[in-house]
Amino acid sequence: MLSLIVLLILVGIFAGTIGSMVGLGGGVIIVPVLLFLGSIYGEIDITPQIAVGTSLVVVGVSSLSSSISYFKKGRVDASSAWLFFAASGPAAILGAYLNSLMSGGAFMLGFGLFMIAVSFLLMMRGKWTQKKLRWTVTRTYRDPVSEESYTYGYTRTIALIASFVVGMLAGLFGVGGGALMMPVLLLLFHFPVHLAAATSMFMIFLSSIPGSVTHAYLGSIDWLLAVAIAPGAWVGGKLGSWLSLKMKGKTLVFVLRMMLILTGVKLIWDGVQAL
Repeated sequence: MLSLIVLLILVGIFAGTIGSMVGLGGGVIIVPVLLFLGSIYGEIDITPQIAVGTSLVVVGVSSLSSSISYFKKGRVDASSAWLFFAASGPAAILGAYLNSLMSGGAFMLGFGLFMIAVSFLLMMRGKWTQKKLRWTVTRTYRDPVSEESYTYGYTRTIALIASFVVGMLAGLFGVGGGALMMPVLLLLFHFPVHLAAATSMFMIFLSSIPGSVTHAYLGSIDWLLAVAIAPGAWVGGKLGSWLSLKMKGKTLVFVLRMMLILTGVKLIWDGVQAL
């Protein structure tokens, strides 16, 4: 049992670090790991619902940790994040409820497809060009490190639609949804990359709260597992926010993409077999 606890702490550190650096939130790592552990450790029963609810709690911890670090560095657009949360918060509740209705096979199939889609979005990072939109909100940001000034903005309707989808994914799959939000912030709204990652993480934290509360109400959280993973996720969140300022992370993103594809294919296969 001690080895399992140590393993869960390490999983938390890894997921928190990667999630913070790439802006994903870490759920794409935690959920499949929990499902795998449930299949090899007979003493713990981890259904897809338990994996999602527990992951969302941990994602909230890691995103809070990294958000605090980003706030201290002046890299969070809090007012925009709160606007995005107006749509992502209710959507997270709906996603958590829909998750409770899914069979194990349907969940693994859907989550496997989602992981492959995340891998594709990571692959296209830096290859898509920014789009010119007529923004209804325009902001200026001065980077506290480079002292460069950036102009960015967004259209409220598009921002709320994207945020709703992100919140739905958070409640449905136990992930942060940053894989979708980051391209929107970077390509449509022209957020500077560090500001986008930090703002995305803060929105993920906000969305994780109503989603976690809903999962708790539905009884789909293993609090012992969450407590075991959370300390590592807290450390990982801070480590990831620090590393994101020190490295570009291209190698990291490549390795993460390969891992997502392989895990996604495995989940799709298992899901089809279970249907």
